[in-house]
Amino acid sequence: MKKLKTFLIISLVFMGQLMLAFNSYAGTTKEYFDQGLSDGQQGDLTQAISNFTKVIEIDPDFPNVYFNRGLAYYKQGDFDQAIADYTKAIEERPNDPVNYNNRGNALDAEGSLDQAILDYTKAIQLSPDYPDAYNNRGFDYTKEENFTQAIADLNKAVELDPKHVTAYVNRGIAYAKQRNFTQAIADLNKAIELDPQYGKAYSNRAVVYYHLNDYSKAWADVHKADELGVAVNQMFVERLMQSMGIGG
Repeated sequence: MKKLKTFLIISLVFMGQLMLAFNSYAGTTKEYFDQGLSDGQQGDLTQAISNFTKVIEIDPDFPNVYFNRGLAYYKQGDFDQAIADYTKAIEERPNDPVNYNNRGNALDAEGSLDQAILDYTKAIQLSPDYPDAYNNRGFDYTKEENFTQAIADLNKAVELDPKHVTAYVNRGIAYAKQRNFTQAIADLNKAIELDPQYGKAYSNRAVVYYHLNDYSKAWADVHKADELGVAVNQMFVERLMQSMGIGG
């Protein structure tokens, strides 16, 4: 009887140690995950990826870890790894439109436009009121010179979100490629009205002003874009300078 009591005591102690170990194990996983989120917010993408990877090594089923590591890879420019992680996130949550939209962004970044459009379309099917997916698909349609579909998607994006600055810029680009410069200027003006610090609106408006032979406004927008940290194509700048009679 004494031996049985001793065995029971040892067993209970051992089980208690296991429970403590498990609790510590789970706590460490969450700590790595939370630190990864913090690292990502602070721009330390390498450390964020390292912490999310540790989470996966401990618990591959930890919620949202592949999604967040995929986002860090995307921001780091490692699009293949981002696609792999977003694919895993889709396997975990196949009805989440954000997973498809984000994988579409990574596919777009590596030049797989048709596959990106399929992902944006799936995101829209899952969430018909998702303005980012319409914006992203519209921009890819512009790249493919399918301007009718591009403008339809970008119209939907600004209908759903009238303050969607990027959608106005992208629609302005689509109009400009159709040589509808009046509509292009209107959209780029709207984007700047909504966000005066959005440098890409100025860089694209500079190109439109150039085509309208309004070189002084184009030059002002080139300078504003540069001031905001957006580089303007050097060949375009040289052509603009020649048209203005600046330089040798």
